[in-house]
Amino acid sequence: MAKFQSGQIRNICLLGHGGDGKTSLTEAMLYLAKVTDRLGKTTDGNSVSDFDPEEITRGISISTSLSNLVWNDKKINILDTPGYLDFVGEVKQALAVTGSAVLVVDAKSGLKVGTELCWEYADNIPKAIFVNKIDDENARFENVFNGLREAFGSTVCPVFVPFNEGSPDIGFYNLLTEKAYKFDKSGKASECALPSSVADKMQGYRAMICESLAETSEELMEKFFAEEPFTHEEMANALNTGLYTGSIAPVFSGSSITLAGVSALMDMIASSFVSPVDKSHHTVIDDTGKNVDIAAGENGETALFVFKTSVDNFGKKSYFKVMNGMLKKDMILLNKTSGQSEKIARILTCVGKKETETDELAFGDMGYTVKLVNTNTNATLASNGFTYRFPEIKYPTPYLCMAVVPKAKGDEDKISSGIAKLIEEDRTIKYENHVETKQMCLLGLGEAHLSVITSRLKSRFGTSVELEPSKVPYRETIKKKGSVEAKHKKQSGGHGQYGHVKIEFAPGDKEELEFTETVFGGSVPRNYFPAVEKGLQESMAKGILAGYPVIRVKANLFDGSYHPVDSSEMAFKIAASMAFKEGMKQCNAVLLEPIGILKVLIPTSFSGDIMGDLPKRRGKIMGMNEAEKKGYTIIEAEVPSAEMLAYAIQLRALTQGRGSYTFEFTRYDEAPAEVSAKVIETAKKDAENE
Repeated sequence: MAKFQSGQIRNICLLGHGGDGKTSLTEAMLYLAKVTDRLGKTTDGNSVSDFDPEEITRGISISTSLSNLVWNDKKINILDTPGYLDFVGEVKQALAVTGSAVLVVDAKSGLKVGTELCWEYADNIPKAIFVNKIDDENARFENVFNGLREAFGSTVCPVFVPFNEGSPDIGFYNLLTEKAYKFDKSGKASECALPSSVADKMQGYRAMICESLAETSEELMEKFFAEEPFTHEEMANALNTGLYTGSIAPVFSGSSITLAGVSALMDMIASSFVSPVDKSHHTVIDDTGKNVDIAAGENGETALFVFKTSVDNFGKKSYFKVMNGMLKKDMILLNKTSGQSEKIARILTCVGKKETETDELAFGDMGYTVKLVNTNTNATLASNGFTYRFPEIKYPTPYLCMAVVPKAKGDEDKISSGIAKLIEEDRTIKYENHVETKQMCLLGLGEAHLSVITSRLKSRFGTSVELEPSKVPYRETIKKKGSVEAKHKKQSGGHGQYGHVKIEFAPGDKEELEFTETVFGGSVPRNYFPAVEKGLQESMAKGILAGYPVIRVKANLFDGSYHPVDSSEMAFKIAASMAFKEGMKQCNAVLLEPIGILKVLIPTSFSGDIMGDLPKRRGKIMGMNEAEKKGYTIIEAEVPSAEMLAYAIQLRALTQGRGSYTFEFTRYDEAPAEVSAKVIETAKKDAENE
């Protein structure tokens, strides 16, 4: 393959709401660049970037895919990201290494929550907007553009706008060159006359672009207020400056299906989007853990950042960006996280799943390698002279928890092994094996996310599972004092068994057992005290109400008796266990439920809905404060964990996907009678079924 210098490389990621056409735009760009000879469709399951079996089956993007093409002597690396909220981890990975972002927006439905969120995610990255599906008969560019400008301000700058959209006579006007174009079926542009009927509208858009571009320099601002016209060269330079600084988000339009307008976007990417050389300063972490800024370049020590891992039955692929220096085949690099050395035996670039091997990649380029042993996502691989590591990608915390139930007995180890490999690939998965609830619990970002995980367990690792609600880890305790006497006596020929204890139980302050003894006169010899304590501790593992662990208990051994021949540690241990069970009955045993602190970040307009919903979850609202994020509010409440099991789904529905939250366990409180009764009844049924 041809070698490209860093100044010739453009790294872009396609962002937007699900279904707005990011994958179709990737297809169109690859087709126009003659990388492919046909236009794939997500609906047909034959698109280049959606090649995973799950993506083909579901008809949506699930993983970020990497493709590359050459346009106007520039190599463009395209990261096509998923649009659905459940797969936002993939978006975060792409944004960590991209140079610019292109937000794809549907010309009919316009601005949606996914667009808003992606704009926020790409806050510090140069952005452009492509209004797609302009050929749709219901396309309304003006409405969409006005919505974008209302949401994001005068940063949104029209550049390549349509006229007669939604009709066979559709055309486009380039506001930088003041020329009109039409596109044939092959996506080729030809100049045409601008209809007089739309001339006034185009002048309105030109006034907008001049207003946006004027903000890039004092000279243009003076000309703007003096109502002096900008030259085409001034406008092009100002747009380049605005793209570089992120103060301008140019808006293009077209159709990834008919190819109209796509080449205009590609021309702008090749000519004006930033290259790695333009944005060569990185914030890195030095050996002392401090953040420092460095100037990266082609001639320095080699350093890679692994931003994505893909794991399947054939092995592991580690996707990386060359963050400094040049990468050459067979280099041995040090993993700055694990401290292990890795040999880069193969360097590959790709177009979806189609790979091409190369001997080297320049600073700023992207590719992947295989068979790295001690390297996962977020790792920095570098030559010995590079003394920094790159900041790790921050992923959202998964809170939707479901229990994994194997369909076949004995598959537990296979499931655990499979999930461990999937976690290497997807850092938004968590897996917990709860001993007390006897459940394997899977945590994800949403229902679709968990569904994909279980499907991959079956297709990749041959194990079928079902998901069911996870159990809440309740606790049991006592509410009052009480004294109990218990005697374990057994005679069966030879030595018998004899243990006799009198124990006072009382509510405690600590989670663990608080054991004391006040025995006088040797009624229970000192050497049996540890056996009594151990018997109580073992009994606390399973309460009498629903079999949950017991906490906050004080126990004082104050009397008892022993037999010089038949007493033993085991006999006193059994006697203590008997005393404990009786003590819980006498001391008013109750069920405790876990309580956590919930912090919900929501648009202020949804505050009433959330405030009304929390009491239904038995939540106690602690306060409401204005968030740092403009137009958002943080609501804080104490809520039982049992009411939070599906909150990730419910909050998304209540806030149209705009809300997020954190939930952290704080303490155990006594469960209400109706909750306690249900839990105890369920526990009894489970015990009977076992």
